[in-house]
Amino acid sequence: MFLGNVSQWKIVAALSLLTLIGCGGDVGYDLSGKVTFDGNPIPEGMIYFSPDSSKGNKGSTGYAKIKNGAYDTASEGGMKRLAGPVIVKIDGFDPSAKGSQTPGDTSGEVTIKSLFPTYQTTADLTSGTVTQDFNVPAEAANRQDAPENAPVVP
Repeated sequence: MFLGNVSQWKIVAALSLLTLIGCGGDVGYDLSGKVTFDGNPIPEGMIYFSPDSSKGNKGSTGYAKIKNGAYDTASEGGMKRLAGPVIVKIDGFDPSAKGSQTPGDTSGEVTIKSLFPTYQTTADLTSGTVTQDFNVPAEAANRQDAPENAPVVP
């Protein structure tokens, strides 16, 4: 009887461990490519690939750092993406156009210039490791619908 309980305990423990570390889950794929703003490489930024739930796609969001106009989800700081319809969000920054420190702020943090409000587009990504380039059009810098451009109400 004791050995039967030990065997059952081992099975429960193994199943619990598989649940904790994940079994199956989201299958991710690496994606890389170029990211430009008005045809020029984005110096620094982030790109996100969120499953488009309105088209039946669900799962984890993939992302990658943008450096010198290129991104790769397989690079440090990246996360694999899912296949299928996704919403792509791109943030671009110009590190050479550093802002000033907020008066009274002793953190040492300095703001950098955003090239445009977060740009959003869609894509239908295939499975496997692929490349996909994105261009943020110049008019994205003039968008007035972004929260950071909303008028201040007294």
